[in-house]
Amino acid sequence: MAFVVADPCVKCKYTDCVSVCPVDCFYEGENFLVIHPDECIDCGACEPVCPSKAIFPEDDVPEKWKEYVQLNADLSKQWPVINKQKDALPDAEQFKEKEGKRPLLSMKPGA
Repeated sequence: MAFVVADPCVKCKYTDCVSVCPVDCFYEGENFLVIHPDECIDCGACEPVCPSKAIFPEDDVPEKWKEYVQLNADLSKQWPVINKQKDALPDAEQFKEKEGKRPLLSMKPGA
């Protein structure tokens, strides 16, 4: 079972999780990160370091964010891998506590 990045990551894109991942299973979008479910080894290293508390074990993703399970699976096949920590998005602190950010999720790959 994999971990899943959910709604709290949108418009934040902290990469603390990337720096602790032993298998490089994170993929980068323009304003969001995802985890490739077939590459995640379920080590859990990423979950406690996420400043926006956006990472959940697949079975524990809150009901309101269940669509992110499939989004992680789909987008991880389209976006580039990220394996180095980067600065968070400029407005990350402003968006960190907001909910309902799904309409703000960009489907564009990261750079």
